[in-house]
Amino acid sequence: MNVKKTVTLVFLLIYLLSAAVQYNDPDPERWIAIYGLAALACVAVLIDRKPHYYIFWIIAVGYLMAAYFQWPPQFEGFLFDEVKMRSLNIELARESGGLVICAVGMVLMGWFSKK
Repeated sequence: MNVKKTVTLVFLLIYLLSAAVQYNDPDPERWIAIYGLAALACVAVLIDRKPHYYIFWIIAVGYLMAAYFQWPPQFEGFLFDEVKMRSLNIELARESGGLVICAVGMVLMGWFSKK
């Protein structure tokens, strides 16, 4: 298996697992859709649908903008400090981190589509 397929499968698995654990989130529909879009982008690359690379980069910019606006007003503690959420700020920081992971994946999917 080549690097492109391996990286795409890893990101696909990350997004599917991230969507699967949203069942206990206060707003699961939104986060399942966010991770679902990223997973669909990975599938498009895997099956060589050859979407234009700039579409992935536009999606990445959207994820980065959302991550910026999702960032908590006051950062507290370390992101992986505990399994449970101690405050809204920690939840917002983790959600922002998930959006950044989606953005990184979309940049890579765009790069793979460009080649």
